[in-house]
Amino acid sequence: MVPAPVNWLDLFSHFASLSLLAVGGAITTAPDMHRYLVHQNAWLTDAQFSASIALSQAAPGPNVLFVALLGWNVGLNAGGGPGGGAFAWALAMLGVLVTMVAIMLPSSVLTYTATRWAHHNRDLRSVRAFKTGMAPIVIALLIATGWLLTGSHDHPARDWPLWLLTAVVTLLVWRTKIHLLWMIGAGGALGALGLV
Repeated sequence: MVPAPVNWLDLFSHFASLSLLAVGGAITTAPDMHRYLVHQNAWLTDAQFSASIALSQAAPGPNVLFVALLGWNVGLNAGGGPGGGAFAWALAMLGVLVTMVAIMLPSSVLTYTATRWAHHNRDLRSVRAFKTGMAPIVIALLIATGWLLTGSHDHPARDWPLWLLTAVVTLLVWRTKIHLLWMIGAGGALGALGLV
């Protein structure tokens, strides 16, 4: 099924609105992207959504690349999958374009404008209070994303090591000064060994 132009416009407007809510990066809006793409519109499967995030986070480059993979998969699915030929690949590229422009443009314009204003008014009490108040919101959004990705497994009773690893890493980040790269490496090693 090829999405109608109104579907592409709806995808663009949804990701553009998420762009304005992406305090702390686009990854913090992943739970709503999941709701919209998987549950509401069924444009992606749960596995495609999780794989898009996992693949983009493992690859070098900006954190926002997962949005491009989500758009790619939406377009590819709309064209009939990888076997859909050139039309499917063209729709995949359209999906990348639509989602990336939508997630980048509004927040970039807002950031540029707000940063210039905040720098000019950095001594105002309201500006300092705003910066301080945003920290707990960013942390909560990141926790929600982690919860979504951890809970997306088909067999939660069997995946208890993953839940344990999530809890241990959360405590280590909170209570120690161990560099995050060591924890990412340890998680990768545990995954490669098949322990999580």
